Amino acid sequence: MDLHEQLKEIKTQLRLSMNGVASQSMREKGLNYKLNFGVELPRIKAIAAQFEQEHSLAQALWKENIRECKILATMLQPADSFLPEIADIWIDAIPTIEIAEYLCMNLLQHLPYAPSFAFRLIAEERPYAQVCGYLTIARLLQKKGDMSDRVANEFVDQAMAAFLSDDYHVRNAVSVALRCYANHSQDHAYHLCRSVEKYKESTSEAEQLLYSYVVSLVD
Repeated sequence: MDLHEQLKEIKTQLRLSMNGVASQSMREKGLNYKLNFGVELPRIKAIAAQFEQEHSLAQALWKENIRECKILATMLQPADSFLPEIADIWIDAIPTIEIAEYLCMNLLQHLPYAPSFAFRLIAEERPYAQVCGYLTIARLLQKKGDMSDRVANEFVDQAMAAFLSDDYHVRNAVSVALRCYANHSQDHAYHLCRSVEKYKESTSEAEQLLYSYVVSLVD
């Protein structure tokens, strides 16, 4: 099948798999897409399994303003042809936190330049860029990837500042990354505790929340 036929086949399968109840539930939870078939993940994976990973197909799917197409794009995009400039374009087009999570899980963590790219993302001002950066770091840590002292210090400094920001999704992503960092080694856990000690008596609600969260990771 050529690209046009592949897209047509995918959309046909998505329509046949439509789940109106799930779609409505997502809208009620704030996951607003231009078009959402409500197809559940196992079925999306089954559709993806029918196609080879292919750059042009994934790029075409990502351009569709359809929830399931964007998820499929993260599954069908080969990591070796996903250049940083393309990644930036995708991140700019992330419509919801759900898509950000799938992008990190299915693609960003597997990139050959994932560590450096993730650290670049956490230094950005775009909330979804920061989310992707922290979630990717979390996944790299889960793979037992270690950090040099310099990189670890940079990560913790950036994470502390981001946690204290007002963005809900960024704070949640930072929380995940901090948990993975603390779980990686005892040295990492102690490092985090030392970093938040100054907030122990803080009158700031956000700083108290950060302190309590980090302490809970060690207990």
